[in-house]
Amino acid sequence: MRVLGLDPGLRHTGWGVIEVTGNRLTHIADGVVHAATDQPLAMRLVALFRQITSVLDRFQPDEAAVEETFVNRNPASTLKLGVARGVVLLAPAERGLPVAEYSANLVKKAVVGAGHAEKAQVQMMVRRILPGCDIGEPDAADALAVAICHAHHVATRRHWKAPG
Repeated sequence: MRVLGLDPGLRHTGWGVIEVTGNRLTHIADGVVHAATDQPLAMRLVALFRQITSVLDRFQPDEAAVEETFVNRNPASTLKLGVARGVVLLAPAERGLPVAEYSANLVKKAVVGAGHAEKAQVQMMVRRILPGCDIGEPDAADALAVAICHAHHVATRRHWKAPG
């Protein structure tokens, strides 16, 4: 199974693709898509959608996983992030892919073992879980962590549903 993890943001959205074979996880690719800050919101969303669609075309994932939005102190920023997150959810769903959502704390707990881990801890554990992975940007590491979290949760759900 190929999983696309997404860490939504209006300016920078991280993405990471992993291959899941049994309990083995393999890094395929990662990166960050960017939306120009000097564009109107609608045009930024179009750019975000097109770039994520390009990632979907290139890597052909079977499933997608998206980090849930946390509530910010600034309501306007939270709303804008929510709109960007909607586009991030729409792109894979529009292609018929199953899309799972995970809270930031659950992602950190799945990767590091602690729900309030620091970004540096998440990056270090992503590198350990995916040997040979050379993460360029923190948003890409977060997206890979979302994909890893999804892989672990899918395996657990399948185990629970297995006859036996």
